[in-house]
Amino acid sequence: MKELLADWKLLLMIGGGSLAALALIAYAFARPAADPEAEERKRRLHLNLIGRIAEGQVVELAQHPAAPAEKRGGLFGMRSQPLADNRPRSLVSYSYSISGVTYHTAQDITGLESQVRVERLVTGFPTSVKYDPANPSDSIVVADDWSGLR
Repeated sequence: MKELLADWKLLLMIGGGSLAALALIAYAFARPAADPEAEERKRRLHLNLIGRIAEGQVVELAQHPAAPAEKRGGLFGMRSQPLADNRPRSLVSYSYSISGVTYHTAQDITGLESQVRVERLVTGFPTSVKYDPANPSDSIVVADDWSGLR
């Protein structure tokens, strides 16, 4: 025991590591929940800023009822955050090809109705797609100030 106490540098490192681990665990339990709508808006703005444009095609238009406002417990007490906007969701499914790879994805365009005339959208119509050149699977067809839907 005397030898362990004599090595004060080792004790300092163990104590500092323990404090850091406790701080990380406390942060995991107490951090504020991320707003999914704000995160999606940030993603759209980023893609609109850096995205390259490719030609795509509308595959499907779908209306989904609003999700029930339920919260489930998760890892470290995190809970799924229900959307603040509780109206039915409008989804546009589309496909596009980059460097010979075809991507098929969907975007929730609820709240972006000012950019899109949903009543004029038809399956099979061409669309412009903005995608991240570093991650081509990350894409949008509508942003806050841009629309690839014709």
